[in-house]
Amino acid sequence: MRVLVLWADERSPNLGVRALARGSRDLIRTVWPEAEFEFADFTSRPPQVPWGQVRSLVRERVTGRLGMKRWLEGFDLVWDTRSGDSFSDLYGAHRHSVMSAVHEFAVQARRPVVMAPQTIGPFSTTRGRALARRSLRRSALVFARDPVSAGAAATLGRPVDATTSDLAFAIAPPERIGPPRDVILNVSGLLWQENPHVDARAYRETVQAIVRMLLSRSRSVAVLPHVLDSHDRDNDAPAVDALAAEFGSDLELLEPADLDDARSIIAGSSVLIGARMHACLNALSTGVPAIAMSYSRKFAPLLDAIGWPFSVPAEDTGTETAARVIELLADPSLPESARRSQALGRTSMSPVRPALAWLSFPR
Repeated sequence: MRVLVLWADERSPNLGVRALARGSRDLIRTVWPEAEFEFADFTSRPPQVPWGQVRSLVRERVTGRLGMKRWLEGFDLVWDTRSGDSFSDLYGAHRHSVMSAVHEFAVQARRPVVMAPQTIGPFSTTRGRALARRSLRRSALVFARDPVSAGAAATLGRPVDATTSDLAFAIAPPERIGPPRDVILNVSGLLWQENPHVDARAYRETVQAIVRMLLSRSRSVAVLPHVLDSHDRDNDAPAVDALAAEFGSDLELLEPADLDDARSIIAGSSVLIGARMHACLNALSTGVPAIAMSYSRKFAPLLDAIGWPFSVPAEDTGTETAARVIELLADPSLPESARRSQALGRTSMSPVRPALAWLSFPR
């Protein structure tokens, strides 16, 4: 059994992308324990698939010069994660078009293509909706990771086969390694700089206010990057460095070596505050409370579905939002609520296994 996992990578500097890859591997191996995996993402591009531009993909489909079709035919299953939240035109027409083209050519290679548990939508353009409708209808199975996404798929004419939660809940809980910690703060490099989601200056002020309030209450704070330092400007290192310059030794700076290290660190903490969604999900999937600073439609439906109400909107600003975070931290139900959400998230993955087992594989 050879499985191609699209748009996730176990070596990505983005630990959320690694979580999608690991969760995919762990979940699929509960059905086919001996399955072999290959991962393809923007950071690990196979030479047979020239996905820099849609026209490059179309040219390769016509000429076959690089062997894309033969390469795709070498897999038994194509598992399309769309990076968890990129099955949308929210991040631009180019990204949506490239991902949709690869999906289409995998179908044309007569491989069963499965839309892994992910956010579906929003689609704000006619072209975006048309591409989404085709991908959904051409998929052997479709899984949504929240009910709003399931509704979006139904609106496009292809109801999902099951509504689950995120693939992070398919990863086995880690061992707790190292000293116990109190508050882990994940600061998002995406939101720290100019971005299309929130006012960057307001986000920085909110994070700084949260740190000051925590320290004034004698809480120990460790800062955890969830997108590791890399050439990609969307990483958390500059934001961590900025906080270190302001607060100095009052903060513990963490440098996780990989996904396992990060999950072990998080599992040994009392609570995580984060704006990277998979930082929050890596906490909740290990039974640790996470105060989410949500900045897009992908947060609320997913968290609501696992019974997790502890979030604040990242677009709100300054001390008022920081005070709300501090108020949530004082809720005595946090630990038990986190364990309950962990159980709900893990249970939600159950429908995927029998659906995969019933797939047929053309030869």
